[in-house]
Amino acid sequence: MSELPLSAEAAPARGPSGHAAIPWIFAAAVFASASLVFVVQPMVAKLVLPMLGGSPAVWNTSMVFFQAALLAGYGYAHLLQRITSLRAQVGVHLVLLVAAALFLPLRVSGLLGDPDASAPAAWLLATLALSVGAPFAVLSATAPLMQAWYARVRAGHADGANPYVLYAASNLGSFLALLAYPVLIEPLASLTGQRLGWSVGYGVFIALVVILAMAVGRGRDAVRAAEPAPLDRSAPIAWREKGMLVLLAAAPSSLMLGVTAHLSTDVASAPFLWVIPLALYLLTFVLAFQARPLIPLPITLLLQAAIGAVCVMMTPFRTGDWGLMFAIHIAAFFITTLMCHQLLVQRRPAPDRLTEFYLLMSLGGVVGGAFTALLAPSLFKGVWEYPLVMVLVALFRPASRKEIGKHTVILFVGALLVAAAPPVISAAFRADWDLAWAFNRMFNMRMEQLTVLILGVAALIAFLLRDRPRFLVVILAVMALSGHEIAKGYDAALRERSFFGVLRVSTTNDPRLGGTVNVLTHGTTLHGAQPRAEITACTPTLYYAPPTPIGQAALALRGRGRGLNMGVVGLGSGAMAAYKRADDRLTFFEIDPAVDRIARDPRWFTFISDCAEGPVQTVLGDARLTMAREAPGSYDLLLIDAFSSDAVPTHLLTQEAIAGYLKLLKPDGVVVLHLSNRNLDITGPAQAAARALNVPFLHQIYAEDPEAPDMAEASTEALIISPTAAGLAEFAEDPRWNAGQSSDVRPWTDDYVNLAGAVWRHMRR
Repeated sequence: MSELPLSAEAAPARGPSGHAAIPWIFAAAVFASASLVFVVQPMVAKLVLPMLGGSPAVWNTSMVFFQAALLAGYGYAHLLQRITSLRAQVGVHLVLLVAAALFLPLRVSGLLGDPDASAPAAWLLATLALSVGAPFAVLSATAPLMQAWYARVRAGHADGANPYVLYAASNLGSFLALLAYPVLIEPLASLTGQRLGWSVGYGVFIALVVILAMAVGRGRDAVRAAEPAPLDRSAPIAWREKGMLVLLAAAPSSLMLGVTAHLSTDVASAPFLWVIPLALYLLTFVLAFQARPLIPLPITLLLQAAIGAVCVMMTPFRTGDWGLMFAIHIAAFFITTLMCHQLLVQRRPAPDRLTEFYLLMSLGGVVGGAFTALLAPSLFKGVWEYPLVMVLVALFRPASRKEIGKHTVILFVGALLVAAAPPVISAAFRADWDLAWAFNRMFNMRMEQLTVLILGVAALIAFLLRDRPRFLVVILAVMALSGHEIAKGYDAALRERSFFGVLRVSTTNDPRLGGTVNVLTHGTTLHGAQPRAEITACTPTLYYAPPTPIGQAALALRGRGRGLNMGVVGLGSGAMAAYKRADDRLTFFEIDPAVDRIARDPRWFTFISDCAEGPVQTVLGDARLTMAREAPGSYDLLLIDAFSSDAVPTHLLTQEAIAGYLKLLKPDGVVVLHLSNRNLDITGPAQAAARALNVPFLHQIYAEDPEAPDMAEASTEALIISPTAAGLAEFAEDPRWNAGQSSDVRPWTDDYVNLAGAVWRHMRR
């Protein structure tokens, strides 16, 4: 029997393609698959990312993997279209879905062993591929497959001509799943429960595909009679057009990762920061693929020209109101991404080229993500890929067809002169300090403020030339370079970028500490400081100063009259080395090789090279993994100092982790948990874990002396734990330590962590 094409004339409304439930089943299947795809990403992050410290770069690299797996899924969907029978396509997809179910419940593959500190990105990508690659890739193929099937099944119906609207349902499912994970799923379910729940959801999705196949053609004869014919072939997509589609998809992908890295490095680090750019990225797909866009493209182009110029102007500077800076960058990212996606949708081909369109779009996502997460950290010392892409994206803007007039050229040249002025003025001020002093006295304005004012004028002219993309991109580039040149005067003496983030060593002056003080920061978090004057250089500072809980613990154990074996998780500037005597043994456990290099370089810090008596060892790698190889019962003091940053490696604070620390201690040894944090209450879970382990502990919140020099000490919160009461004897007699407060906070475990609850408790406190 020949297969008839399904059309409005060939099939009545009650036939398979005209069945009222068909669109809803398609939408439900697309929504469900997208939800599963975006729930699995943070869930897998909880399984594997803590082994690499949980920094923004770790998440960005994981996003590259997921984009690559998405590309593989879209490539499979495109190749599947070579099978002309829709029924055969559904059958193949069901077989692969069932085969991928063999990887469930999801788990981390141990085939590659522990992470390699020298090549963490390669280890992470390979481990993710082995662990979740198959189910993720097959599941991610659903969006383009369902749209291609829908176009054939609904041929002759009004909605069949634009199957792309289903992509809005797909991204809506992704958007809601992404927001639900930190707010609902993580606080309410253990990791084991999440894995099992995801497996059940995967099974439900397979059932939806089966129901869809049955609804499209009920019974063998009906399927044969109603087999939709392949769509008429349209003209091939030109190679130039393919390149534009790839680039329009690459820019938003790069900006998503770039703005995450920039905000956490130069503006303000906070928990769940990665959720905001990713959620907005998905939301732009929802808006762009709507049949009637909520924000029309002309409005988007107008807004992008304005906020994009302001963003480029402000990117080099880290001072000012962080809330305003955060809002500017997020708004610029959202509008620019929306513009790219709307231009992408504007170029979408006919439905018969649908899977090829999504394949090219996915390829662009991989290109943009790989550039930002893998290539840029090797090319740039700072997060410079973010402003670079923000400038270049102006080339995508539609150009005016009017002839370039004299006034346009005048505006362009004027904008260049204005944008280039700040470095010239700065050089003049450096050459003539009397001129600089007179200007400052007259206008009460620093060079940075003057630069922002001048670049604001250039940004206004750039906005006026928004319909001339080539002129616009040149103006924005000069603005960015000019601002960067001025910002260098306020920048660090050393800047080094590794897989784990951007490290800076800057200098400040404090006469009470003898003059120059070198300061180490990681992103926006202070990690150590050391005075350079000989008289104060070997005095531990900040959280490690003698009056702080950490300093108290080190001095108390030194008073026991024997050589100590000390271990410190988190190297920083190496301040704890100042407590090491000749008969002591000190080992730092550090995940970032760059931190170790900087801490041992006497140009910047000398705690290890000059202050410590005897050698100091550093063990590179994740502390949970490397400390597991240490001899039990061998340490007098363990300091767990990985929690002052806002990228909290929660796996170092679980009940199982603390049990591991206690196992390494001598009977009277102690473990000190440094719990200072700007955004999270991590003290409650730590105390709950100690109670669950039935071991004694004490708590202290130390307030820094307001009369002390700025970098001499810092307010510190700490918990001290010992396997025995004897280990805490001298601390129990010290009134600065207390028994802590009882609470109903649930201890964190390797199977359960509730960051949203920690944020909420901190806000209430």
